[in-house]
Amino acid sequence: VQLQASGGGLVQAGGSLRLSCAASGRTFGNYPMGWFRQAPGKEREFVSGMTWSGAQTYANSVKGRFTISRDNAKNAVYLQMNSLKPEDTAVYYCAAGPVYGPVYDSRRAWDYWGQGTLVTVSS
Repeated sequence: VQLQASGGGLVQAGGSLRLSCAASGRTFGNYPMGWFRQAPGKEREFVSGMTWSGAQTYANSVKGRFTISRDNAKNAVYLQMNSLKPEDTAVYYCAAGPVYGPVYDSRRAWDYWGQGTLVTVSS
């Protein structure tokens, strides 16, 4: 089972990026999918998640700016990030949880992880 995150890069404050996560080795249509991020010197934190049925959850810090979506036919999940701020700078990780499970904001509840993609927002 592999999760491959991509789409990170350098962007100015106020700009946008779209992260993608491609899953392989298993069909993830019945799994919650999510995004976490880890800034230098900080703990990995929950950003957003979506259940198998499409229910979305967001961290307060990104609510209204980020949008999670998924394409089960492509076994992929996306994170559209708008109005980016310097404090959004981090390595972003995609994750998959237990089958038919809910979205938890604790990293311990997630079973599969991608390798991370770096997002840098300049001021």
